[in-house]
Amino acid sequence: MSRVSLEGQVAVVTGAARGVGELLARKLSARGATVALVGLEADALKGVAEQLYGDGGHWYADVTDHEAMTRVAREVQQRFGKVDIVVANAGVANGGPFTESDPEAWRRVIEVNLIGSVVTARAFMPALTASRGYLLQIASLAAITPAPMMTAYCASKSGVEAYAHSLRAEVAHRGVRVGIGYLSWTDTDMVRGADQDEVMRELRQRLPWPSNKTYPLGPAVDRLVAGIERRSSHVYGQAWLRGMQAVRGYLPGIVAAVGQREMRRFEPRLKGVRTGLVGAGGQADEQRRSTLSN
Repeated sequence: MSRVSLEGQVAVVTGAARGVGELLARKLSARGATVALVGLEADALKGVAEQLYGDGGHWYADVTDHEAMTRVAREVQQRFGKVDIVVANAGVANGGPFTESDPEAWRRVIEVNLIGSVVTARAFMPALTASRGYLLQIASLAAITPAPMMTAYCASKSGVEAYAHSLRAEVAHRGVRVGIGYLSWTDTDMVRGADQDEVMRELRQRLPWPSNKTYPLGPAVDRLVAGIERRSSHVYGQAWLRGMQAVRGYLPGIVAAVGQREMRRFEPRLKGVRTGLVGAGGQADEQRRSTLSN
C-alpha cells in the first residue's frame, strides 16, 4: 500500500512519556503530525511535548479509566478538531514464576495492556470513524510465542492481538483500519528494568537466536512509523518477526520443551526473582495506585 502523508494529521499516542511511545511521538511530529501525548508521568509528558516539532499537547490519564480516556478523547477533538491516528502503546510488564507472582502486579499487567487498549479504542473510535482513521495496537513477540516467567505479559499481548484482529473485521466497512505492531526485545526502560533481575536476564539470553537479543529502539520505531503511513494491518519492529508468523503453530511445543529444561536449571534461584512491575513506567503505575489507595 502507498504511504499516506502525515502532514496535518492528528495522532494520539498512549504511554508516550518514554520508550517506544516517546520516540514514536517525536517521529510522527517530525513528519508533520499534530501529536497528543497520553500517560501517567506528567512531568515526562510535558518534556516530550516540548520536544515536538509542531503543535501538540499532553494529557495525564490512566488508560484503564474509561471516564478519563473519554474526557481525553473529547478534549483532543475540541483542541485539534479531529483524530486521524491512535496508537495504543501504553503497557507494563512483570516477570517471575507464576506460582510466586504478586497477584496485584499480575492483574495490573492484564488491566493496562489489554483492558487499557480496549478502553483507548472505545474512547477514540467515534473520532476515528469520523476521520476514517487508523488504530495501531502495539503487541509483541509475546503474542506470537509464549515464554516462561512471563505469563501475564504473554496473556495480555496475545489478548490484544486477538482483540485487534476482531476489531479490524468490525470497523473496516466504516473506513477505519486497524493494525497490529509486533516488537521483540527492544531497548526501552521496560526491558532494561526486566534485565536488572539476574535470573530473568540469563533466562532471556538462553532463548534461541534471534529472540535472545535486545534491539535498538530507533529502527524499530521507524518501522512503526512506516506502518502508520501505509495504514498496515501488520507492522514488524524487527524484520525477522514476519517470518515467525509462519511457524507460530510449532512454537508452544518448542518453548515447552526448552523451557522445562531451563526452568529446572534455574529452580534453585527462582525464589529471589522480583515479581512486581518493572521499569520506570511500572514504577509510575505503582505510585499512582499507591496514591489512590491512601
